[in-house]
Amino acid sequence: MALSQRLDLRQSQSLVMTPQLQQAIKLLQLSNIELSDFVDREIEQNPLLERDGGPGEGGGESGGDGAGDGGGEPGAVDLAAPEERQPPMTDGRTRDTVEMTSSETMGSASDAPLDTDFENVYSDDRFSDGTDGSSDVYGSWQERGGRGGFEDDESNLEATLTGQKSLRDHLTEQLKIDLPDLGDQLIGLALIDMLDEAGWITGLEVESLAGQLGCAPERVERVLAACQRFDPPGIFARSLKECLAIQLREKNRFDPAMEALLDHLELLAARNLPALMKVCGVDAEDVADMVAEIRKLNPKPALSFDHTPAQLVTPDILMRANPGGGWLIDLNPDTLPRVLVNHRYFARISGTARNKADKEYITERFQSANWLVKSLHQRATTILKVASEIIRQQDAFFIHGVSHLKPLILRDIAEAIGMHESTVSRVTTNKFMATPRGVFELKYFFTSAIQGADGQAAHSAEAVRYRIKAMIDAEKPDDVLSDDKIVEILRGEGIDIARRTVAKYREAMRIPSSVQRRRAKMSRM
Repeated sequence: MALSQRLDLRQSQSLVMTPQLQQAIKLLQLSNIELSDFVDREIEQNPLLERDGGPGEGGGESGGDGAGDGGGEPGAVDLAAPEERQPPMTDGRTRDTVEMTSSETMGSASDAPLDTDFENVYSDDRFSDGTDGSSDVYGSWQERGGRGGFEDDESNLEATLTGQKSLRDHLTEQLKIDLPDLGDQLIGLALIDMLDEAGWITGLEVESLAGQLGCAPERVERVLAACQRFDPPGIFARSLKECLAIQLREKNRFDPAMEALLDHLELLAARNLPALMKVCGVDAEDVADMVAEIRKLNPKPALSFDHTPAQLVTPDILMRANPGGGWLIDLNPDTLPRVLVNHRYFARISGTARNKADKEYITERFQSANWLVKSLHQRATTILKVASEIIRQQDAFFIHGVSHLKPLILRDIAEAIGMHESTVSRVTTNKFMATPRGVFELKYFFTSAIQGADGQAAHSAEAVRYRIKAMIDAEKPDDVLSDDKIVEILRGEGIDIARRTVAKYREAMRIPSSVQRRRAKMSRM
């Protein structure tokens, strides 16, 4: 067979991931914080984009396309209860939930955002208070008696409050008072820098630290002993035993029996009271007193310092009960960037472009700005559709609680709204919804299924975990439920579950075994 070269023409179809399509997919999975940062970067790079300050705040001289709340106003969705459908429409018939989430109601991804004219309320020659800046600011301050703007001798006390003192500052103050020697202070500062979040010095090697500082190991031990007397009690401990011992010494409660108990903390964790009585040489009443004393101690003394407030989750979707029945959901306007395309500026600079490169740059920036606005609108619409379907399918959870959470997978939502599973997965990533039962991540509502007994309906794994915890919380000291007993009860309720699955769920919720729970409950009697 002879080999030869030939030239053929063929037609084929393929999906090409254009930069614009990649951007639209990327926007879906961004959280509200990441989306805001992305939009800020786009505004910095594109002179035709600007933020819309919202109604009443002005939005520059855009006079053009806007992404009111993330690229358009998809609007609120009214999800009626199963027994009471939507209110009548203008034509007299009722609208079901499918119609409420249709493209006519929520807006199509291809719809162009509404044009909105905004007045420029700011100018370069005026201050935000309405003055022209011509007054003598310093003179005004002096006329008020130099009181910094306070009138009638009334000062804002909250503005004069200092911030919370850090642990390092608190310990450094004590170090300078208790250890006047500069060399000891240097060692003490090195020890302070080695503290972890709990206030311990884990992995301290005295000889190694002494070699680094060029001093004797005995001097490091002496400074460490002095630092262990600092406030808060228990600071600079090298182990849990030492942390508790430091606090007990300060309370004058560190006797031989207590020392023996600290040497056998594993018995205390196991609630093995007979063994503790034996090693400590005391009776049951004394052991109970010693355990109660230890419970009053703080194993992590540094947690009261350097406290970082927990970051509150800002929900992307707001859900509330409809007075007429069912649910109402809205996108949170505070988490959706408001972006405008400045058509006036585009018209002005496009007419003054002198060469081909400038015109191509202006056109490319204009197309990029319009695509971003369209992508933000599509993102908002998609989030609203997915959230609406989740609420529809998990309606029993919002009415009755976690025990009625249904098994749900991404495919169920994707098939209901006509999207791909990967799109639903991106939409539900790092998105939160505020509901009457709390703030939940959208991923929370997707749980695996546990087969029901005797061919009954499947049960949500989250609902089964909730049922296990409720049974354990309600058990009595003389009737502690074993894993086998829990399996028997659940199967009686129509839940087919294995013992190892119950143990896995129990351990994931950090619930001790039945033996440990029995000892703990008996010790409290």
